[in-house]
Amino acid sequence: MVHSKTGTLAVVAALLIPASAMAQDQRVLKYNADYDPIPLAAMEALIADFEAANPDIDVQLNNFDHEGYKTAIRNFLSADSPDLANWYAGNRMAPFVKAGQFMDVSDVWEANGLSESLASAKASMTIDGKQWGVPYTYYQWGIYYNRDAYKAAGVELPGPEGVNWDQFIQNCEKFKAAGIDCLTTGSKALWPVAGIFDYLSLRTNGYEWHMDLTAGKVEWTDPKVRDVFAQFARLQPYVTANHAAIDWQDAAALMVQGKAANYVMGNFAVGVFREGGMTNDTLGFMVFPEITPGIPRAEDAPTDTIHIPTGAQNVEDAKKFLAFVASPEAQTKWNAAVGQLPTNKNSTVPQDDPFLVAGFEMLSTAHALAQFFDRDAPAEMAKAGMEGFQQFLVQPDQLDNILARLEQVRQQVYK
Repeated sequence: MVHSKTGTLAVVAALLIPASAMAQDQRVLKYNADYDPIPLAAMEALIADFEAANPDIDVQLNNFDHEGYKTAIRNFLSADSPDLANWYAGNRMAPFVKAGQFMDVSDVWEANGLSESLASAKASMTIDGKQWGVPYTYYQWGIYYNRDAYKAAGVELPGPEGVNWDQFIQNCEKFKAAGIDCLTTGSKALWPVAGIFDYLSLRTNGYEWHMDLTAGKVEWTDPKVRDVFAQFARLQPYVTANHAAIDWQDAAALMVQGKAANYVMGNFAVGVFREGGMTNDTLGFMVFPEITPGIPRAEDAPTDTIHIPTGAQNVEDAKKFLAFVASPEAQTKWNAAVGQLPTNKNSTVPQDDPFLVAGFEMLSTAHALAQFFDRDAPAEMAKAGMEGFQQFLVQPDQLDNILARLEQVRQQVYK
């Protein structure tokens, strides 16, 4: 059963839903979420499957618009808690965990072997050694590239394992000589350049260090931060010069046209590349190169999750639903409907989409998953950080001032 609510009325409406709405012979399971139309239809189909297998349970899905949900969740976790609630992994779930508003569901992981089947997502679901929800979908980031641009510049195409970092930078010299941007991005909206920073940080110092940085535990003036920017400086001369004036779709057009060779971007951009005329013959994908040898490979993979609030009334059935959503069959079905990737490595993806196939393999074998800078860091820190990354690409000589400013923000945000 689905109840849709929008805008500021969503919070009030949610509080007025009577528990007596359930049928007399069924146990009700209240689920608050914020799905767009296509994902909503996919979840309704899963709920129908779950209810068919569990006829004594009535799942009532209360669907909010995205912006309304951000406010609603802070209210309903305190006032009238559902049994299930959508949210996000990593540092985005940390405030609710620390406030005691999400339930420890480590027993669901243990009982269903999720530490093995959801291995790559486990770190981003774990705080204090416990798991606080179940991930059901994510999508990959990485480097998309134009094969024709590589050929035009006389650069050898990346193999199945991609290239190493030194080779990538050497290739950038060849692209520059051919009048082609080695790497494009559009940082007018700031967030695209955060993907570049994330990967430089993850590959230079590793996942655990990167999480400490976004959690405010590392000073921005720390030498290891400078190590990340040292790699950023190697890349900076080869990035599209007017990136600060263009949006991400404009940068995608540059790659479609062969004016740029590579783009650090999420898989959602594939549709834009294809609309521009690229095909599987001209569009390629590779894992972001290793920088510091031996560091376990972590990836940016924004992950959507479902949690049990501590105020839940029907915990037993909520745990049963989490186990169902974590199953390979349920994740295969839901993600196939929305064109994203299942977090369960025993799921399957459409074999006719090489980018989903590559992303599924890459994420299923990753050491851990970051959630993207503007999810992993608090909003104020994320904004300042992304502004700093953009400025560095324009004015690399201002690094000292940029880091000093970011450190001031860190001290204000993480009090």
